[in-house]
Amino acid sequence: MSAASSQPVVTRFAPSPTGYLHIGGARTALFNWLYARGRGGKFLLRIEDTDRARSTPEATTAILQGMAWLGLDHDGDVISQFDGAARHAEVAHELLAAGKAYKCFSSQDEIQAFRDAAKAESKSTLFHSPWRDTDATDHPDVHYVVRIKAPQDGSTIIKDEVQGDVTIRNDQLDDMVLLRSDGTPVYMLAVVVDDHDMAVTHVIRGDDHLNNAARQMMIYNAMGWDVPVWAHIPLIFGGDGKKLSKRHGATGAEEYQAMGYPAAGMRNYLTRLGWSHGDDEFFTDAQARDWFDLKGIGKSPARFDFKKLESLCGQHIAQTGDAALQKEIIAYLAVSGKDALSAAQADGLLKGMYCLKERAKTFPELLDKAVFVLSQRPITPDEKAAKNLGDVSRGILKELTPHLHNVTWDRDSLEAVLNGFAEAQGTKFGKLAGPLRAALAGRAVTPSVFDMMLVLGQEESLARLSDAAA
Repeated sequence: MSAASSQPVVTRFAPSPTGYLHIGGARTALFNWLYARGRGGKFLLRIEDTDRARSTPEATTAILQGMAWLGLDHDGDVISQFDGAARHAEVAHELLAAGKAYKCFSSQDEIQAFRDAAKAESKSTLFHSPWRDTDATDHPDVHYVVRIKAPQDGSTIIKDEVQGDVTIRNDQLDDMVLLRSDGTPVYMLAVVVDDHDMAVTHVIRGDDHLNNAARQMMIYNAMGWDVPVWAHIPLIFGGDGKKLSKRHGATGAEEYQAMGYPAAGMRNYLTRLGWSHGDDEFFTDAQARDWFDLKGIGKSPARFDFKKLESLCGQHIAQTGDAALQKEIIAYLAVSGKDALSAAQADGLLKGMYCLKERAKTFPELLDKAVFVLSQRPITPDEKAAKNLGDVSRGILKELTPHLHNVTWDRDSLEAVLNGFAEAQGTKFGKLAGPLRAALAGRAVTPSVFDMMLVLGQEESLARLSDAAA
């Protein structure tokens, strides 16, 4: 049986809290979120914390923070897999009572001896327990594990929305352990029980879990439960065609936030990484939710490309509202450990956003352009800008300043005054621009002189020109 198509869509993201939110995990979460949100369904979050030795509260916090930055809100409470251990064990005992699982008393030494003998004879090393069909009256009074009775002939077909039909011969499946000898449930059992109890209809996850699907289907079928729709997505590779790792650059979601990539650009890029909608590269969140489907996911691993990421991020910065951009930059400064903006700096940044966000691909680039409005007098020109403030240039600025005292402070008036002054000097405005940039920003490369003067205002602009002229 499979999850009925008439059911409301329920997807889940189920990370293990053993480290940060990997960018591959972030994309898996995003795909699940988009699929559910685009269909009015639910997106659930389960922390698979059964490995107590490796699971840490800090890792759970990092995962939650990474998802919050990416805007991936989940429905209901965060579910802890460890908290469901009693329920997982209950299902194993149901299968035991129904004769679909059995107690296995084989020791580790016996299992190893079986495998060594099979290997020596070039046979399959899948363990065949001698206890599978033993009568309960013959059971010894020692510790045992509970194993499921795997089908012994025929094949299991995984109907996968991405990979197509994948056939696994049942003689390649062993009698999987459900409960360890101490009575604790294994991960494979816990995943199935949780997904069933959470009414998950679609399991969208990395294709490194594809083989797990056949083993998990044994539990679904033995319990008579609906099998979810499977969608196993290819992993993300680096530019060299190998699995994405630290050697390719940042791999954690929080690292990208700390590098100053906007969340909307990251969502757009990760959505497009392995999924396509025609030739569309840039799209909004609303479009992504409307368009996203499982059929658009490719079978081949996607390659992470920083240039494409930056290009999309630049487009999102340009199209984001000024106040929203200011808010996200303030959050970026906090997570990256940089100095916070004063109230005056934040106001100046907001006022200048219209001329700062065009062609900025990251927040550090935007803030670099904003140095003129974030700096305080006296402005100290850098080495390149200082070359534009020789004696002659300072004399010109001194002569220019009185012309700006009574002018209406708007673009047309400023352009008229500055162009008129340049003409009277027997030169072009371009010759004035260098000294003006040096005086206003202390840089040789800045937004337009007129934009800087408008953002700074008349009083501050005149004060900076006077400082430089002196």
